[in-house]
Amino acid sequence: MHEKPFLYVFFDGILIAKVILLFIILLKKTMESFNFSAIEGYLIDMDGVIYKSKEIIPGAIEFIVELQKRNLPFTFLTNNSQRNPRDIQMKLKYFGINITEKNIFTCAMATARFLKCQKPNASVYVIGEGGLQQALYDSGFAVDDHDPDYVVIGEGRTANMEMIDKAVDFVHKGAKLIGTNPDPSCPTSEGIRAGCGAIVSLIEKATGKNSFSIGKPNPIILREARREIGLPLDKLVMIGDTMGTDILGAVQMGIQSILVLSGGTKIDHLEDYPYTPGLVVNSIHDIVKILQEN
Repeated sequence: MHEKPFLYVFFDGILIAKVILLFIILLKKTMESFNFSAIEGYLIDMDGVIYKSKEIIPGAIEFIVELQKRNLPFTFLTNNSQRNPRDIQMKLKYFGINITEKNIFTCAMATARFLKCQKPNASVYVIGEGGLQQALYDSGFAVDDHDPDYVVIGEGRTANMEMIDKAVDFVHKGAKLIGTNPDPSCPTSEGIRAGCGAIVSLIEKATGKNSFSIGKPNPIILREARREIGLPLDKLVMIGDTMGTDILGAVQMGIQSILVLSGGTKIDHLEDYPYTPGLVVNSIHDIVKILQEN
């Protein structure tokens, strides 16, 4: 086994020190400007914030218990359309988090509401799993495999080329293309797989038609989640791990945001974005400590 030359080790150490210093400076700066006392409700991403794959993130259970103890309303807001609220409730219960279905709002639910406002009783062709299909059914949509008004894409493992070919044909003939979210990939316990955004992009390329995605960062899903929680924008905060969805969505809606570094975004990534979160912390555990100090 070859050891790294001294200079490599030296410069690696400088880089690590720089990242740590950047985090300390950013944390101090955001803590000074962040107004925790104004927050009365929480919109919370899940993957990367509450859990990673099949592991609970330390502090997640304590955070939800603290919110419940203080009677602070909260909604889990997810770009995953696979599961319905009851399935998600059971998954969180497995992790030791006890909530109700009313604490959950998915991009599938937001998509169904949006389409109902656009064209009630429309027909849809769906590539997606149970959570999306149930949300559309509950909103009064009928599945049409021949001449649908909309082609609606979610994520999941059920998609195949025959289904995608059908979707391409329907969109080419005039059906409107709707994505539940723009995420190009999804992390799984086995690795990365193609997400909703990747499938939508393929259909766009094949047809030359544009899609419309409802999930974060689209303000539509945050607006619907705000209605669920029943508080004005200036009383809410969005907690997420992704700059391009969670934080951007919060910025576009004009609500406060907290970025946790326990998921997809690292501290040195922030330099790549022209906007910043209201507060940056290592993980949800840090927010628990801040809550307990206030």
